[in-house]
Amino acid sequence: MAEPLVVTAAEAGQKLVQYLQRRCGAPQSAIQRWVRTGQVRINGGRCKPFDRVAEGDVVRVPPFALAGGEGDPVVGGGAPDAGQGATRAASANAGGGKERGSAPRPARGPYPLDPEPGEGAACGTAAAGSTAAPGPRACGTRPEFQASPLSVAGRAEGLLVLLKPAGLAVQPGTGHDDCVTARLAAQYAGADFLPTPAHRLDRDTSGLLLVATSYARLRALSDAFAAREGLVKEYLAWVAGRWPHEGARTLHDRLEKQGAPGRQKVRRVGGEGSVPRAASGNEAVRVESGTDAAHAAAGADAGRHAACTVTPLRRGDGASLLLVRLHTGRTHQIRVQLAERGHPIMGDRKYGGPACGQGMLLHAVRLTLPDGERFTALPDWTGRWQVGEGDLP
Repeated sequence: MAEPLVVTAAEAGQKLVQYLQRRCGAPQSAIQRWVRTGQVRINGGRCKPFDRVAEGDVVRVPPFALAGGEGDPVVGGGAPDAGQGATRAASANAGGGKERGSAPRPARGPYPLDPEPGEGAACGTAAAGSTAAPGPRACGTRPEFQASPLSVAGRAEGLLVLLKPAGLAVQPGTGHDDCVTARLAAQYAGADFLPTPAHRLDRDTSGLLLVATSYARLRALSDAFAAREGLVKEYLAWVAGRWPHEGARTLHDRLEKQGAPGRQKVRRVGGEGSVPRAASGNEAVRVESGTDAAHAAAGADAGRHAACTVTPLRRGDGASLLLVRLHTGRTHQIRVQLAERGHPIMGDRKYGGPACGQGMLLHAVRLTLPDGERFTALPDWTGRWQVGEGDLP
C-alpha cells in the first residue's frame, strides 16, 4: 500500500480531485474512478471527488498513483498495473474541509500550475468567475526547464510579488517555453503549494505580478479580483502625442476580440466616453454603471465594458507619461483604450505605437492589496523615457 498523503496548511481548502491532480498528476477521470471504487480514502473513510480537504487530513491513494499512473478500477483491493500519467486537468472549485488526522509525510514532488485566461484577468483558480484547475505533472518527477531565477520585489503572507521583465510570458505558448510558470516550477519544485500567478501581464509588459504561495491566498485574491474591490493595479505608460486632458479622467469603452486565434486584436465596438475624476483617484468606479445604459443606447451592446482612470504625469508634444489605474481587466485593455483615442503606447507595434528603441513602454508600477499594503517598482527605462519616484503621485 502506498504511504498516505497528508494535507498541509498551504494545500487546505481544495476539492479532493484538485488536490490529487496537484499531488499525483493524474487526469480527473482517473481520480474520480479511484474515488468511486473506494481506492481513495480521507481519514479512513469513504469520500467524494468534490469533498474538501483540510490541514492534517490523511488521504490514502492507490499505490500506482504516486508513480504517475492512472491504473484500472480495483474493487476489493487488487493491485492494478500502473498506467501512463498526466494530461491536462478539468475544472475544480475551493472551500470547506474534513476532520484532521496525522501520518508521516511522503516525499514531495513538484506541483503543476493553473492555466491562464486573457490578459488583465486573474490566473488559474484565482480568475474572476473561473474554477480551472492546474495541468498536472506526475508525482516524483522534477521539471526539466532551467532558466534565470525570477526577481522578487516583495512578500506578504501567502504571497510573492514578482518583478516580471518585458519579453517574458506568464504562461507557455507556441514558440516560447520560457515563462513565469516554468521558472516558478523550477525554483519551487519542492514547495507544499507551487507558487501560482494570481493574474497575468502581457508578454511585453513589465512590472509587478502577484503570485500566491498557498491555496487559501489564491482564493482570497480570486475573490478580490472577482469583486473588483480593494485590489488596485496601476501602470505607467508612455504614449505618442500630447495627452489632451490635464486632470485625471476615467475612460469607458466596450471592447471585443476580433480575428483568428494567434492573430487576434481587440477593438472598441462602442461606448466611448470619459468622465473627469478627482486627482486622488481613490473613489471606487462601478464597472456596470449608468454609463452602460448610454453605451447600449448608442449601439454599444456588443463587447465587454472596460474602465480605467488615466492621470497625466508629463505632457509633451511628442509623448506623454500617464499613470493608469485599472477598474476592469480586459485583454489588452490599456493598450486599446489609449490607442483608440489617438495615443498608442510607445513601442506597441500591434496597436500602432511608434518605435522607441526600448520595447513597449507599459509597466505595472504599483499594486495595493485589500489590506492596504502597497508595492512599488519603477521601470528600467532609460534616456528620455526614464521615470523616477518623483514622477509618481
